[in-house]
Amino acid sequence: METRIVSSTQEVIIGDNRPTVLIGERINPSGNKRLSEALKTGNWDVVRNIALAQVRAGADIIDVNVSTFGVDEATLLPEAVQILMDAVDVPLCIDSDNPVALEAALKVYKGKPLINSVSGEKNSLEKILPLAKEYGAVVIGLVQDDEGPPKDNERRVSIAHRIVTQAESLGISREDIVIDCLAFAIGADTSAGPEVIRAISQVKAELGVNQTLGASNVSFGLPDRNTLNNAFVPIVINAGVTCLITDVAQSRSITLAVDLLLGRDRFARRYVEAYRQNLNP
Repeated sequence: METRIVSSTQEVIIGDNRPTVLIGERINPSGNKRLSEALKTGNWDVVRNIALAQVRAGADIIDVNVSTFGVDEATLLPEAVQILMDAVDVPLCIDSDNPVALEAALKVYKGKPLINSVSGEKNSLEKILPLAKEYGAVVIGLVQDDEGPPKDNERRVSIAHRIVTQAESLGISREDIVIDCLAFAIGADTSAGPEVIRAISQVKAELGVNQTLGASNVSFGLPDRNTLNNAFVPIVINAGVTCLITDVAQSRSITLAVDLLLGRDRFARRYVEAYRQNLNP
């Protein structure tokens, strides 16, 4: 199963037995006061610099989220997409649950973007999936529904099936659906790790779709988060995650090592090249 995300100049392929794709998460104003203020004041240099830093760190795709209090997302999101298309060559992941803002951004995007995201909620399925179909986008399917986020793997898998079924009924191919089984903080619930790992494995076995994950969510609220995140990444990749939404500067080294050990880096070329780049930045 191969999923293609395309900018005007580059194609990124997500798939089993391919190197894990890294989606840079840093353009998100949630919890980032500096970025939030930059978006409110139209300081696009801050946004450009974050994007460029992520690409230098090895991001294959850049996530773009401009949702913050006091801004008109429907105006700001397409502007951000246009500015980032001019600043970086990698494809973009357009991150919004606002259908009006999302469509405005899709209209200006050149290529085949990734939408983040549709959920299993009735309103989301009805509003977001038709946009993915109309604009030929790949869409992330978030496994939560009108009953809220799932805690167990059975509900996660059930919602994933619902999203895939609804998408396919609209003519969206399974290759253009990427499921996110949702990682939750193990500090609040120690079963959160095993449940999401089981769900990822089951979704892979039953649906065969590509999968993503915000892996760092698992360590929220705990000390030494990098250690936990770096332990979690190889487990979820082996379970079936083929692209990660992550702080690329923190997670690329461990991801390259995992890919090499799983036979996804022929002659260790990517691993060695990254090591040499780190020696001579």
